[in-house]
Amino acid sequence: MKILLAEDQAMVRGALAALLTLGCDSLNAIEIVEVEDGDKAMQQLKTDSFDLLLTDIEMPGKSGLELSLWLQQQRSQTKVIILTTFGRAGYIKRALEYGVGGFLLKDAPSADLINAIKQVMAGKRVIDPELAFTAIGEIDPLNDKERRALRLASEGLSTSDIASQLFIAEGTVRNYLSEAINKLNASNRIDAARIAKQKGWL
Repeated sequence: MKILLAEDQAMVRGALAALLTLGCDSLNAIEIVEVEDGDKAMQQLKTDSFDLLLTDIEMPGKSGLELSLWLQQQRSQTKVIILTTFGRAGYIKRALEYGVGGFLLKDAPSADLINAIKQVMAGKRVIDPELAFTAIGEIDPLNDKERRALRLASEGLSTSDIASQLFIAEGTVRNYLSEAINKLNASNRIDAARIAKQKGWL
């Protein structure tokens, strides 16, 4: 089994790789490719085939959710398990929409992770019970276009920079951000990004 491990914290990534290697007796022979951010994970997914993507949710570059959505759009056979410290309702709902097979907390016992991998590879879905409860929350009011524009705005990009990154007109960016601000009852784009991040919608 070939696993792509995407985690930006070197210590956590190393610990996960060691755990997977130790658990390989029950997982059969495995090969692990480690990357430290979402953009490098995307490059690997585009150039190689993997049985499983084991990813953090918040990383530099692409997020674990964006990687999951891309795999879904490609109709990829790669299974996805997200490991996170964030049990936000918005994250979990989007993960389920994007076809993620497993959603676990990073501090879950090692046996739970190995068992989750087996279950997900068998086509089942595994969500940490604590996280499942938080999935019953508010409905995300943002659409994907508003979310992408707001995320770039939260990184400090100007309207023109966002427009060039998304290949759209500056006026369209302003419309997306205005809609997001209104939907979230925020005072400005930074406030809107803060609210969306707290809810797990960004």
